[in-house]
This record gives sequence, structure tokens and C-alpha cells, in this order.
Amino acid sequence: MTTLKNMSQLGFTNLEEEVMLDDLHVQGKIPEWLSGSLIRNGPAKFDLDKQSLKHWFDGLAMLHKFSFNAGKVSYTNKFIKSNAFLKTKEKGKISFREFATDPCRSIFSKVSSMFSFDTTDNTNVNISKIDNKFIAMTETPIPIEYDPETLDTIGVLNYDDKLLGNLTTAHPHYDQNTNESFNYLTHFSRNSKYNVYSITAGKTRNLITSIEAKTPSYMHSFGLTEHYIILVEFPLLVNSLDLLLSGRPFIENFKWRPEQGTKFTLINRLDGKVAGIYSCEPFFAFHHINAFEVDNKVVIDMITYKDNNIINSLYLDVLRGNDPIDIPVSQYRRFTIGLDEGSVGYKIMHEGLELPRINYQLNTRNYNFLYAVGMSSVTSFTDRLVKIDVKTGDSVSWTEQNCQPGEPVFVPRHGAKEEDDGVILSVVLDPNSGQSFLLILDSKSFKEIARASVPHHIPFGIHGQYYGDT
Repeated sequence: MTTLKNMSQLGFTNLEEEVMLDDLHVQGKIPEWLSGSLIRNGPAKFDLDKQSLKHWFDGLAMLHKFSFNAGKVSYTNKFIKSNAFLKTKEKGKISFREFATDPCRSIFSKVSSMFSFDTTDNTNVNISKIDNKFIAMTETPIPIEYDPETLDTIGVLNYDDKLLGNLTTAHPHYDQNTNESFNYLTHFSRNSKYNVYSITAGKTRNLITSIEAKTPSYMHSFGLTEHYIILVEFPLLVNSLDLLLSGRPFIENFKWRPEQGTKFTLINRLDGKVAGIYSCEPFFAFHHINAFEVDNKVVIDMITYKDNNIINSLYLDVLRGNDPIDIPVSQYRRFTIGLDEGSVGYKIMHEGLELPRINYQLNTRNYNFLYAVGMSSVTSFTDRLVKIDVKTGDSVSWTEQNCQPGEPVFVPRHGAKEEDDGVILSVVLDPNSGQSFLLILDSKSFKEIARASVPHHIPFGIHGQYYGDT
């Protein structure tokens, strides 16, 4: 039997250097109207002087910025100089409990750590803005502010409130019609709660509601419609005392309890009242795509898995191994909650997708197009970009031999009248050259317009955002 080599190993290799490049080599022609910056976030250092991290989600955070001006592209990358990063550099090993790696401590230190959550500020998942300040985020509620011009770390951004929480999502939602941001905090205690909040201005989080959670669920994202905030509680659950006292890495305290099923909780955005709780079969997901209301129904689109084994597939010993990668097959599902009937049903729309993006101007509204990475080969982590017409099910792909694209970010053309009028930006790893390049696709035809080459590899990132010049 022939063993296929894992083509993804380079994507989980340390990137040590920080550079500032004014003019990348460009093939093709970059649209003149594209003026702004794509800023990406993700893990970039996995092997420390005295310790190697265990999971993709544990790597030390690095920002990457591609800036566009008059058809040219510049590039900058810098580590986020968080407290976690600085202590790691000093000690050669991690000092805080990460997603799946625990610090190597003495017995005394382990006992002492039982009485704290030992919260990391390794903000390696996403970026956003609060009070016009640029922040990097992870799943602990400690955003790190950075300078969007230089990518220099400014420091922890503190909120002007006293909301409690130990876990959050790095996927806040924004409603352009009401100028509100939404997110929630999971507060672990004897009486654990989900504290759901909004931000309308400044750095003050306004509590919408607190919902009791006897055994909190691990939720990476959530849904938002015109009237509802939607928490989808998968049966990956934790006993808060276990989390406090076990001394195990964070995610290892969560247990898969399929007999509990999956619970959809709809929360009224205005008064915080629970509008309904709906149950269905067990499944797991990282990413919501979009949600909207139509004909007294709530539609929720998600990238789902049959269970939580996807987390185990992302340990570095698996991703860096020579064996073919066995990533569980995902399903793009459209869930429909009948508010009158009190039922949840779903339709499978597509398979083998992750890191979904839409034209975010259509957030909370019915939409037509989805963009995502695809995984169709056991030899690589990702191997294509996909555009799907949600209404017809038709799809088109971009692929290039052995190349591995990252999250596709949609940028609308100035004055666009159609939902898919713009470009797709994706950072692509090319193991053939040992380098990465920024790919620019026309989002209508999904054909390549241009690419800008970087003189080193960029490890697989997680999420990013595009900010236009104003």
C-alpha cells in the first residue's frame, strides 16, 4: 500500500522573522479601486526553547498585513507581544494554560493554579475594532490592542464595565442597521452563566441577559438575526469544578455527551427574554455562516461535524505527521426553526467546507453567496477555494496543484449593486516553493486576477478582516 505524503507540514512550521516589505512582486493586475489593508491573525510559533505546543490553536499569535495602494501591495508581519508571548520568550515555555497545552509546573504551582483560571492573552484567532481601536482576540476575554499601521502591540484593552466571564468568542457580530456589536461571556462558577451583551459606543458592554448554564458548552461562535441572538449549545460540555481543579489543558476538560443533543436558544435582542429553546440531534460546529428570519421561521447556516473529533484532528502531531491527514468531513447545513411549530429541521447544502465568509453587508439578512475553503484531498489541510450559490446549489472552485489556500475574505467593489461584485482575498501556502502568496480572485467569475508573493512561508492562519482606506 502506498502512503501519500502529508503536504501540509509547512503550514504548521514556525515563522520566526518579522519583516516590512514596501513592494511585493505582483503577477497580474491588482484593481486600482482596491485601497486598504487585509490584516490576518493566526498561530506562527509552535516550538519553544523548552517545550513544543500540542495543538494548532496553541501557537503564539502573529499579525500579517497586506496593504493595497495604486496597484501595489506592501506586507508587514509581527508577533503580538502579549503577556503570554513575553513570558514564553523569557522562560522558553508557556506560562499560561492554552487551549490544549498546559504549562510544565512544579507540584506546588499546580496546586496554586487550581484556584485560578490562569488566563492566557495569546490572541491568535481573529481581529476586530472596539471604540475605533484595533484589537486581536482569542477565546479568553482579554483583547489586545495593536497599531494598524505598524502592527506594534499597544496592550490589553480594558472594558469600562464589570461583566464577568472567563470564555468568549472571537466572532463578535455587528448589525449595520443599529450600529450594535454583540457577543457573550461564559462565566464559570458553581452557578455558571452565559452573559450576553451588546456594545453601542465606547468600551462599555451592556448586559442583555444572563442565562444559567449548569454544564456550559464549548461554542466558538453564535448566530444573529434582526430580532434574535442565537446560542447553539453543542453537547461538548464541562463541569466548571473540573475546569478549575483538574489541572488539565482547557479543552480536555470538556466531554462529549451526545445523549444531551444540541440546544438552540433564541434570545430577544431588545428585552433579553428567551423566546424559545429548541432541541435536535447532537452535532458540533466551529463556525456560524449567517442567520435570518423569513415567514415566522429562523434560518441558521453553519459548518457542522457529527461530533467533536475535528478538535482531535487539529493536534500538531497529527497535522505534522507523515501519514495522510484524516480530517472529519464537514457539512454545510441550513437549519430552520419553525417558531410556530417549535421544531428544528435541517438540509445539507454542501460538504467538505470550512472558514466560511459572506458579504458581511448581508449579515442577519437572506443572502445568495458563500465563500469557503474546501478539503477534498487527504494529503493536504485545504486544497481549494469554493464559491456557492446558496439558492441554486451551484458551485465553482479555484485550485492549484499542491497549493493550500486560507480563509477567503470578500471585499465589495466601491458602489457595487450586486452581492458578489468585488474580490476575494486569500493567503495561499505553496509547499513547492516553500513560500506563500496573496491570491486575488474576481468574486463574480472566481477567476484569478493577481497574486502577490511573500519571500517566506506564512503558517496557516485562522481569521482576518479587510479595512478600506477612509
